[in-house]
Amino acid sequence: MHRRHTALHVLKHRAQNSLMSSSASAPLSQAESATRTTPTMSSTAASNDVIPDELRSTWPQRAWTLAGSAAILASFLTTARLVGASGSAGADLLAAAMAAFAGYSLADLATGVYHWFIDNYGGAGTPILGAQIVAFQDHHLHPSAITRLEPCNNLHVVAGAVAVALPAVGAALSAARAHAAAHACACAFAACVVLSVQFHAWAHERRPSRLPPGVAALQAAGVLVSRPQHAEHHRPPYNTNYCTVSGMWNRVLDGCKVFEALEKVIYLATGVKPRSWRGDEDVK
Repeated sequence: MHRRHTALHVLKHRAQNSLMSSSASAPLSQAESATRTTPTMSSTAASNDVIPDELRSTWPQRAWTLAGSAAILASFLTTARLVGASGSAGADLLAAAMAAFAGYSLADLATGVYHWFIDNYGGAGTPILGAQIVAFQDHHLHPSAITRLEPCNNLHVVAGAVAVALPAVGAALSAARAHAAAHACACAFAACVVLSVQFHAWAHERRPSRLPPGVAALQAAGVLVSRPQHAEHHRPPYNTNYCTVSGMWNRVLDGCKVFEALEKVIYLATGVKPRSWRGDEDVK
């Protein structure tokens, strides 16, 4: 997580250095001044073909991502085995498919709740989550930086958590002789939570042509969180559209003002204001 936080700052520092260099150069003609645009982090980053080491995936990050992927695959195979071994495979397959959709839906809700909490509470000194809280606030300042992270650099933290948690959940379900649908729900939930980090990155891609084939179509269909929908989250005070799988829960959570109600309850109970009320990026 420290590498990821550092990576998000790399592009920021490059843009700042570019601004300093341009201000020290010779005066421009009036025509040049009229057409010149201020360098931004994204334009500076795009002009550099060499990917900084901080944005690349390390072997430990690849290992954790692989471990999480293996746990998800094992859960899927357990689901398939239980469906195949049942006396009513057709009915169980339908139940497993419906449960998988439920897991997909719950993952969208879970990412929204987690995103809301990380955005609004805690700071750099918060145990376990401190580095991620800082990184999320830096992401608000430099949203396009996430599109330059290599996949395993982006996925490894959540994948590592799934690598530990999903086998334990699967073992508990097997011990309880749970239906295949329960395994399907857990598998889909875990897979979508891991991939939500990549879905989030794709939602920040400015050029659809750079997306993998089919991703733009899935975004347009609402299967994955769309770029226009997630762009709404990146408008101060950053207090809407928190969900990052499909975004299906955003309308419900925002329309019913669920997070606003929770923020009021937390404030009345603890006196702590969410960052969205303060309108700042203070995470100290």
